[in-house]
Amino acid sequence: MKYMIKDNQAGFVLKHGVFQKMIQAGNYRYSKTLGYTVETEEMSGELTYTGVPYQILVKDRAFQEAVLHVEIPDGQAGFIYINGKLSCFAGRKEYTFWNVFDRYEVKTVSMEQAEMGPEVSRQMLALLPKSFYTEVQVGEGETGLVYYDNVLQKQLSRGVYRFWNYAQNVTYVVLDMRQKQIDIVGQEILTRDKIGIRMNVACLYKIRDAVEFAATVSDIKGQLYSAVQLAIREIVGNYKLDEILEAKEQISGEIYQTLKEREGMFCVNFLTAGIKDIILPGEIREIMNSVLVAEKTAQANVISRREEVASTRSLLNTAKLMEENQTLYKLKELEYLERICEKVGEISVGGSAGIVEQLGKMIGTGRAG
Repeated sequence: MKYMIKDNQAGFVLKHGVFQKMIQAGNYRYSKTLGYTVETEEMSGELTYTGVPYQILVKDRAFQEAVLHVEIPDGQAGFIYINGKLSCFAGRKEYTFWNVFDRYEVKTVSMEQAEMGPEVSRQMLALLPKSFYTEVQVGEGETGLVYYDNVLQKQLSRGVYRFWNYAQNVTYVVLDMRQKQIDIVGQEILTRDKIGIRMNVACLYKIRDAVEFAATVSDIKGQLYSAVQLAIREIVGNYKLDEILEAKEQISGEIYQTLKEREGMFCVNFLTAGIKDIILPGEIREIMNSVLVAEKTAQANVISRREEVASTRSLLNTAKLMEENQTLYKLKELEYLERICEKVGEISVGGSAGIVEQLGKMIGTGRAG
């Protein structure tokens, strides 16, 4: 029987099912009666022929020269290059490529060392499955802690780090070392005089030591929130309502001091703590508003009386001066006449008396010489 093998094909010659050799482009004759058959495959990409095991095929010299066979060792990650260009990640341990028209190459990188090195390029990383490595991103003001099989290994500053998940299980914690705020909103407190109030308190804190903190505290927000609540209740509950309203800054200082004494329990440093708002019950607020109005009214009355007394005293002093000084009296008359004239549209005078004298008689202020 005649067989034609094209330029891009390879033929596998079998006799009674037993591999004989590989043939390439050309015309061939093999007798079926003698048990010969020829199976063909395109010499492109990965070898797909499975009629004969690779271990048998590789004994043929022509086959050896036409293929690239790669076995990726344990602890290695493989990347497939075609004609010098990175193509894909090698997801299997064994590959056989036709290496005739396209040139195949497989590069490997070790996963034995936990931290990924610079030999892994960005292009490789884009093809690498996420399950093969752990990425740790540490931002400005943060600290990263990396654990191998739950054992702390290193502390990381700002940057991006990647670790192979091959020889060990890699976990990490990123802690924000910047100052942060806790707000206690609407905390209900019973004062010493048995009045229920609500209070808003804010405090600033920052983590003191990342390693100690990670080993000691599990739920920082929840634990600090409870600690601040307890401090507020302990301190504010010892004061009466009037004292709380008058000594707000003093009480804030006591809350802060109490938190400073307990900061070692949480591996943090408290920076500030203070009362933002005091919210009174409705009926108490109405009573205090009434008291405030009464106080302001009384103050206004006192000021009004004080002004009246001052005004009367001023008038008395002026009258005494005018009685003692006739020239001052005349000047005062002229001042008032000037004011009257500003309000009058037209004034008619006659006779031999002066205008000032006549105006004085008109308003009844003239006096005998």
